Amino acid sequence: MHSILIFAWGNPSRGDDALGPLFVERIQALFPDDAGIECLTDFQLQVEHALDLQDRQVVLFVDASASGEAPFSLERLEAREDASFTSHALSPQSVLHVYRELQDADPPPSWLLGIRGHGFELGAPLSPEAGANLDEAVDWFRAWRASRA
Repeated sequence: MHSILIFAWGNPSRGDDALGPLFVERIQALFPDDAGIECLTDFQLQVEHALDLQDRQVVLFVDASASGEAPFSLERLEAREDASFTSHALSPQSVLHVYRELQDADPPPSWLLGIRGHGFELGAPLSPEAGANLDEAVDWFRAWRASRA
């Protein structure tokens, strides 16, 4: 089993909302043979994604951020039931909460990497500012991965 799960979400058709899936593409290109990393993407987080957390040492959730710090922010996550728990799109904290409920165990240590985006219009390309922020987030991950090896 892969020890690191990178779970990114976003809509590639909405400009900078593509930052999460683009991050995954970059990581897969940089670490194609790293058996310790698994990457998943989706348009939004769902209840079923709690099952993807099983047997992981660490989980990195990755999403575009419309109001976070540039180039990116990193936040330690705790399992928490919130208003998204009963909706069709969950927060990362709710995914961790579902994991806890299903497994009767604490979820793996998890973080949210919020890459700062600027334009989220349908059909828009990735903005130059978001592209630069993506580069810095990928550089951070490369250094973080090297420190775990």
